[in-house]
Amino acid sequence: MSNVCPLDYRYGREDMKAVFSEDSRILNEMLVEAALARAHASLGTISESAAKEITRVADLNVVSISRIKEIESETRHDLMAMVKAMTEKCEGDAGKYVHLGATSNDIVDTATALQLKAAMEIVLEDVDNLIMTFAALAKRERDTLEIGRTHAQFAIPITYGFKVAGYIAEMIRHRERIVEAMPRVCAGKMAGAVGTGAALGKNFFEIQRRVMADLGLTYEPAATQVVGRDRYTEAICLMANIAASLERYCTEVRNLQRSEVAEASEFFDVTKQVGSSTMAQKRNPMNSENVCGLARVVRGFVTPAFESQILWHERDLCNSSTERFTLPHVFILIDEILKKADWIYSGLEVHRDRMLENIESSRGLVMAEPLMMKLTEKGIGRQDAHEIIRSSAMVAEDEKRHLRDVLLEREDLKGILTRDEIIATMDASNYVGGAREIVDKMVAAAEDVVGRKVE
Repeated sequence: MSNVCPLDYRYGREDMKAVFSEDSRILNEMLVEAALARAHASLGTISESAAKEITRVADLNVVSISRIKEIESETRHDLMAMVKAMTEKCEGDAGKYVHLGATSNDIVDTATALQLKAAMEIVLEDVDNLIMTFAALAKRERDTLEIGRTHAQFAIPITYGFKVAGYIAEMIRHRERIVEAMPRVCAGKMAGAVGTGAALGKNFFEIQRRVMADLGLTYEPAATQVVGRDRYTEAICLMANIAASLERYCTEVRNLQRSEVAEASEFFDVTKQVGSSTMAQKRNPMNSENVCGLARVVRGFVTPAFESQILWHERDLCNSSTERFTLPHVFILIDEILKKADWIYSGLEVHRDRMLENIESSRGLVMAEPLMMKLTEKGIGRQDAHEIIRSSAMVAEDEKRHLRDVLLEREDLKGILTRDEIIATMDASNYVGGAREIVDKMVAAAEDVVGRKVE
C-alpha cells in the first residue's frame, strides 16, 4: 500500500513518531490497566498476585498487536480488544480483574496523557537546544552592526546579536509556558462512565489518586466520561504559538537572504547542493521556507482542537477521530521545525560587510534620529530639531546626496554643530543604545534557564 501522509515518508523524527505510534498507544493503555490493578491491590480490592500478573502481561512481547487486531475485527472496539487480549494472557484468575471499574476513556485519556508528557518533554529539549543556539549566535554577533528595519524600511542601527537576543527572550517565554502547561495538559482520569466513579465504589477517589501518582500524571478533578478537552486545546495552541515564532525567525532569514539585501543566508553545500533544476546559480533558503510552510500546518490544527471541546452532555465521539489527527501531527511537526530552525541558525552565515554596506547605502539618512537628539542637547527644541533634520533628509533623498553634506551647508546650523560633531554623531557604532548589554543579559538568561554554558 502506498504512503499517503507526508509524515510517513518525508517529515518527522523517529523519536517523536514513536511517541504517537500505534504500538506506543497500545502499550501505554496496557500500562494504565496495570497501574489500575496495582491501585486496586494496594487497597485490598484484588490480590497482589493478580496485580502482578496483570502488570506482567502489560507488555507487547506478551500481548501481540496482531491478536488485538484479530479481536477488534470481531468486537469493533479497539480498547475492549486490548482488554480481552490481556485477559487471555493472564494466568490464574487475574484476567477477571483487568479493567475493573473503568470505562474506555479512563484508559484512553490516561494513555494519551502519557504520550503528551513524553512529547512535551521532547519539545522542551528542542526548545532548550534552540535557545542555546540563539545564545551562541547572539554572543558571536554581539557587536555586528546591522540596520534595523520598520515597515520593511531602514530605521536606525542595531546589532545582529541584538536581533537574536529578542529570539532568546521569546523562546524563554515559550519554555516557561511549556513547563507551566505540562501539569494541566498531562492529566488522566479514572472516574468511570460519566465521571462519578460509581463503579469504583468507596475507593474511587483514592484509586484515581494512586493510579495517577503511579504514572506521574495529574488527574481531572471533575471529569465527564473524558478529560476536559480544554487541556488538549491548550497544548495545541501552545505548539501553534511556538510555530508562529519559528516562522518569524525563518521569515527573517528569507528576507535577509534576498539578493538585494544579502545580509545573512542559510548554509549551502557548494560541493553538492542544488538550488534549482534550471538556474544553476541559485542558493535558495529552502529550509527556512519549509519551516514557514509547516508552521502554517501546525496552526491549522487550532480550529479542530477548539471544535473538539464542544461535546454533548457527558461526551460524544466527535472528538475521537479529530484527535487522532491533531495531536500526533501537531507534535511531530513542531518537533520537526524546531530541529530544522536549530539547524538553520547553527549554520547561519552572517555577512557583516554587507550589513555595513547597507547602512552606508542610506547616505547617512538612518542617522537622522541621533542628529535630532544632538540638536536638542545644543538647546534647540525637540520639534524644531525634528523639522531641521526632516527637511534636510528630504533634500538629501531628493538630490541623492549624503545627509552630512546637506547639514554642513545649512547656515542655521553653523556655530551649533561642528563638522567633527556631525561625523561623530553619524557613526552608527555609537548609536545602538543598550543593544550590546541586552545581548549580554539574554545570553546569561539562556545559560541560567537551560543550565548550560554557551560554548
